[in-house]
Amino acid sequence: MSVRPLDGITVVALEHVIAAPFCTRQLADLGARIIKIERPGDGDFARGYDTQVEGLSSHFVWVNRSKESITLDLKQNSALDVLKNLLKTADVFIQNLAPGAAARMGLTPEALQKENPGLILCAISGYGNDGPYRDKKAYDLLIQSEAGFLSITGTPEVPSKAGNSIADIAAGMYAYTNILAALLQRGKTGKGTVIDISMLEALSEWMSFPMYYAYKGANPPSRNGASHATIYPYGPFKAGDGKTVMLGLQNEREWVQFCEIVLENSSLAKDERFDKNYKRNEKRAELLEIINTCFEKLTAEQVIARLDKAQIANARLNDMEGLWKHEQLKARQRWTEVGTPAGNIPALLPPGLNDSYHFRMDAIPAVGQHTESILKELGMSDADIAKMRASGAI
Repeated sequence: MSVRPLDGITVVALEHVIAAPFCTRQLADLGARIIKIERPGDGDFARGYDTQVEGLSSHFVWVNRSKESITLDLKQNSALDVLKNLLKTADVFIQNLAPGAAARMGLTPEALQKENPGLILCAISGYGNDGPYRDKKAYDLLIQSEAGFLSITGTPEVPSKAGNSIADIAAGMYAYTNILAALLQRGKTGKGTVIDISMLEALSEWMSFPMYYAYKGANPPSRNGASHATIYPYGPFKAGDGKTVMLGLQNEREWVQFCEIVLENSSLAKDERFDKNYKRNEKRAELLEIINTCFEKLTAEQVIARLDKAQIANARLNDMEGLWKHEQLKARQRWTEVGTPAGNIPALLPPGLNDSYHFRMDAIPAVGQHTESILKELGMSDADIAKMRASGAI
């Protein structure tokens, strides 16, 4: 088997829900060993979010493959000692507890790096480890709101959240790239680093275009549903079979092609009401009526065929069933399987085709599945393990 980039790297993850688990799953994909610390009994909160995947949670199976699960009740000294022993030889410690929670357990950078100078510590929180918002609770929707995402997403009447956990994903990806950078830096200096990831800062970075658009008090982009705020036609349009086609024009050459080939109305390209984008944007209702009159006679596939012929960018408005069956994913062989406590399930390979190694795609663990093997790896005896189990420490 080919060598993966992070083979031999051990990550200890005191993680739950999405942001940190999403980060560590990316590290696992590249070969890192992820030791996931869970609460005895129910484990990670996300295990109980739903039962959509053969009785397992859709959130959990998404972000927890290729990990080892050990249960530890960190309120008990024996369990906390196990965690500290794991961190003595680990490469990375990532946690998304509330700010200050790790320090109250003695898991400070100073204490941990004294024992292990090369340890990289990464903390993910809603607002970061300082500042006036430090101790505010932070869920994905709340960060979407604070970062202004909801103000530009939705319809003119109703703001809308993203349909997935975009703030968690943003924070998880910045944690991932910061950890990769820290590993490279450690290779040069021999020393570990401390990383502080804020969900607000991660999503604010992704909001930079609308922030600059509203520079010095200018009007921000308006909420236009799936339509573009300033370009038209650009967005969803209904075909005669009731299906929706997404299309987007970027320039005047494409406008001419759209009129001649898609609408089959060459004279419209020269109509002074619509011959510039700003005019089309101002007269959306008039132009929409013309487009609808054409599209209502066609199926979605016929509209797409005309758009392709005109080289106008377009897409189907897919649903989840359509995504499962997407012919492009199938053609590029992006599907594999991973094991779970409920049997094998399909899984997408990580983005990026790489010709030098295969991604790690190991099973999703049951709660505490690896507790005993990890404790024995630390040198604990059967009697020691039995004592911890009897006390509820594991």
